[in-house]
Amino acid sequence: MSLGPPPALPLVLTIDVGTSSARCALHDGTGQRLHGASSGYVPRLGADGAVELDPESMIALVSALIDRTMIEAGALRSSIACVASGGFWHSMVGVDRAGSALTPVYLWRDARSHHDAALLRRALDERAVHARTGCVIHWSYLPAKLAWIRRTDRALFDRVDRWLSLPDLVLERFFGPGPTSVSMASATGLFDQHRLDWDDEILAAVGLERSHLPPIAEDAIWRTGARPELARLWPELAAVPWLPPRGDGALSSIGAGCATRERAALMVGTSVAIRVLFRTPDLLIPWGVWGYRADAQRACLGGALNDGGGLVAWMWRTLRLPEGAALEAALAVQEPCAHGLDVLPLWGGERSPGWASRAHGAIAGLGMHTTALDILRATLESIAVRCAEVDAQLRIAVPEIRETVATGAALLSSPTWQQNMADALGRPLIASDEREASSRGAALVALELLGALPGGIEAAPRPGGRVVEPDPARHARYVEARARQRELYRREIERAGADDRAGTGGP
Repeated sequence: MSLGPPPALPLVLTIDVGTSSARCALHDGTGQRLHGASSGYVPRLGADGAVELDPESMIALVSALIDRTMIEAGALRSSIACVASGGFWHSMVGVDRAGSALTPVYLWRDARSHHDAALLRRALDERAVHARTGCVIHWSYLPAKLAWIRRTDRALFDRVDRWLSLPDLVLERFFGPGPTSVSMASATGLFDQHRLDWDDEILAAVGLERSHLPPIAEDAIWRTGARPELARLWPELAAVPWLPPRGDGALSSIGAGCATRERAALMVGTSVAIRVLFRTPDLLIPWGVWGYRADAQRACLGGALNDGGGLVAWMWRTLRLPEGAALEAALAVQEPCAHGLDVLPLWGGERSPGWASRAHGAIAGLGMHTTALDILRATLESIAVRCAEVDAQLRIAVPEIRETVATGAALLSSPTWQQNMADALGRPLIASDEREASSRGAALVALELLGALPGGIEAAPRPGGRVVEPDPARHARYVEARARQRELYRREIERAGADDRAGTGGP
């Protein structure tokens, strides 16, 4: 490892591992993408709530993407100054002392630990835990998952030498055991946001020692000393430093130009997240939002929905809807809320704003006149309405927000959905021109550490984008739809059982 940056700038290679796709790209000294490759994948889903990836397959896929990008880069390979990576928050994989995976990669959507989350909420002061860790006690975070494995398979739990995120495991294969970043640690539910260290009370509650987790790196640390396999595969990359991975949510906000209190980022990919990222000497985490970190100096506050583009894709497959332009044209001519349906978009369970552990999706108002297109349109609107609920919570915490920038392929590919979102929020929405915001964010973070961004990431050029203006009459309809969705939510919570609900409140 080295605490200093490499001596020369010019190009940055980025690796970005998301929930449903991974990307590798080469960026110039301004963060502009030059070359790259990407590939999608589908997690294994189980009726019991399982959502898993195979760690070896993911490492092989990332290696293949690096291969493709390096071949495409050609002579530019020799100008790569460093590698910066990021990946989805809240993942977990157990490894033995040799670094071999003993478990699958458990994704944040894996809900099998809902009972253990309820047990932890009874044992701990959830508000105090949230104030320290920025995370409620919920199955999407690591404490409940660790408690579940310890309860259901103690032998496996005891065999695990260390618990890592998937992005950290990928880097470990190239460099050997090393630290995780403040950013990756901050979204685990095991991390004290104020001390920038693992939280002793939570570790004790789930039966972990500090040795079971990687040390936490300073922001400026670079990994060096690559293993011989890396030198054989990509000698140019073995010769340069690599940054420990950072959370793709924070990187996405940075890449979209949302690195101050005035600009919120709305990302709609497989899931949905609304975030605001800013510098702060300490992180006050208001009840009702989560709080993570981009680095030791920058907070990231927000809320998230499990169901975004993933639910839309499920609707498209299940309802056998038309494709592409034909579907968009059919959606565009429908009036808001004219379908008579109210949808609770919780197919994947709930995170923000109510954090109900066992809530499920619902559609109310179905009739013989209802069409497949009605159901899809109502679902798009329901996600927009839910975003408005989360946005209202976030604005209480950060009243300085003036603009919202939309990112993520699911939303950017549909002008109709962008209009729904602007109408539900009741203010303009900027549909970002940046299609790979998290990759660009990783490049900008590296360039800042290299000293190539005077003024830091806050001063980096902001991507442009189409401004989508809200319609006041349609906004009024969505305000009414929010009230109906709250009632549908209340009935679902009564059905699911209040004991399984986290204490953050809800719509």
